[in-house]
Amino acid sequence: MRLNPFGGQRRTDRADAVVTGAGSGIGRSLAMELSGRGGRVVCADIDAERARETAAAIGATALDVVCDVRASEQVAALADTAERFFDRTPDIVINNAGIARGGRVIGDAPLPEWQRVLEVNLWGVVHGCHVFTPRLRAAGRGAIVNLASAAAFGAAPRMAAYNVSKAGVLALSETLAAELSGTGVSVTVVCPTAVRTGILDDVAFPDETTARVGHAVARTGRSPDHIARTILDAVDRGALYVVPQLEAKFIWQSKRLLPVPYTRMAGLVERLVR
Repeated sequence: MRLNPFGGQRRTDRADAVVTGAGSGIGRSLAMELSGRGGRVVCADIDAERARETAAAIGATALDVVCDVRASEQVAALADTAERFFDRTPDIVINNAGIARGGRVIGDAPLPEWQRVLEVNLWGVVHGCHVFTPRLRAAGRGAIVNLASAAAFGAAPRMAAYNVSKAGVLALSETLAAELSGTGVSVTVVCPTAVRTGILDDVAFPDETTARVGHAVARTGRSPDHIARTILDAVDRGALYVVPQLEAKFIWQSKRLLPVPYTRMAGLVERLVR
């Protein structure tokens, strides 16, 4: 049994958890880490094969479910399936599924791209919170973890749709935390910078410079396993914010202390890179 440094068993030990986007990246690492802590995991992903691979790697204590988080009815079905598998309300719900798009300035980025990014990254989390929050509140326990990004406050040029989607997740999480205060249900929002995942694999960058920068950042980022452990340790502490990397913390503090100079600096960096 892992012990909380303040005493008692940690809440992520032997937890029944639902993870969306569990087929790869941070989602897969979270599912594996939860299993390593003795828990049962429902591994949800839009890609059936990837979901099965993660669940198979865990074994009998995992269940794979195909779920497109853009569809509220599929998220509701996921919740029902999870409760049948666990025979109880989950302890932890992790809204992790997301996609990356970028490389064009506002006005050049096509509107269908905006729509898809917001549907997956923001509405997917909205659906997860809408469906699972009443169940956890009724149970009087649990944790909701929402994956945002340092993009939520970083204002990086040529990433507008992604930035907006993650800023929405941050605001949603803060509001939900206020609404759930005193209910026994905690909320944690995660704001990493670069993580070595496959999230950029399906991104069609419009020019060579943007592609080179994007993939270089992805290669130099932290491992998803490290981020997963950091997230779950923060859930154990009941932390609202997880800003896991030094550069993310720098951006977080700079934006809050010097918002106007920070925004100007972001624009200058963009011009220098290009």
